[in-house]
Amino acid sequence: MAMNPMQRKANNYLLIGIFSTLVVTGAIIAILFMQLSKLQTEMNKEKTNVANVYVVNKKIKSGETVTEDVLTLKKVSKSVWSADATLPLRDDEGKAREDLIAKIDLEEGMIITANMLTTNDQKTTNDARKQEYNMVILPTQIESGDYIDIRLRLSNGTDFIVVSKKKVEIPQIDGVDSADIIKVEMSEMETKTMAGAIVEAYIDEGAMLYATTYVEPGLQASAIPTYVPSAEVQVAIANDSNVEYEARKALINRYDSEKEVRLNLIERTLNRYDAKEKVDNIEAKVQEEITKAKEARTSYLESLGGY
Repeated sequence: MAMNPMQRKANNYLLIGIFSTLVVTGAIIAILFMQLSKLQTEMNKEKTNVANVYVVNKKIKSGETVTEDVLTLKKVSKSVWSADATLPLRDDEGKAREDLIAKIDLEEGMIITANMLTTNDQKTTNDARKQEYNMVILPTQIESGDYIDIRLRLSNGTDFIVVSKKKVEIPQIDGVDSADIIKVEMSEMETKTMAGAIVEAYIDEGAMLYATTYVEPGLQASAIPTYVPSAEVQVAIANDSNVEYEARKALINRYDSEKEVRLNLIERTLNRYDAKEKVDNIEAKVQEEITKAKEARTSYLESLGGY
């Protein structure tokens, strides 16, 4: 049946209305999508511009323990703090750590970083001193801040850890790192043990003292020293009141448990040399050490314009 003009006109208006509604709805959806996309971009940008930090919520004195309850996790703009400064406040089992110690006085509201803290096993002792060594063979790419073990390798191929996990400082002259000098913090016991290892490295032609660097020092525990010093060094350590009791006790225990290593691997190698050879070898190496130290000191003074 033919549609009358009025009905056709009404149908056209209806189709136009539906089409217009779809167009308007599509435009609204497109605008909303663009606004949501823009909002999401701004939110993502805001997230990337925020750093997570721990802030001290009460004053902590140098040497005091830093626990989770005295720190508050906050988000701050990277215009204030450039990177995350969160800390490992729990151990691998999820327990709150109680071995973190403040190196410096921490004021309320201060953002705290890992270099402001130490741990019980790294806490500076009263007998700690910075020692300089120029007879240790260094890795090619060592830098200040690296952590090293100092090892003794004898000519018979045996290899011992003398001191472990020492943070290295490399002196500079005219802005250039020294090629053969390192500074490390050593306890009195470690200093004496190192002295014994140096002398024995000098006696044994073909022996060497060398450094190895840690791959992930923040994750790797200190290696256990395996070098057993001589009886003479043991006596010197035992009679030195500057050496802390626990350190003396640990070294005595090591000597008792590794006595055969000392006799069979170290002393047997050193006893291949007679008394004169030992003295000659030591004197030659000590003189070389002194000469290198004097040359380095002279270069340093010259760099200051005062020599």
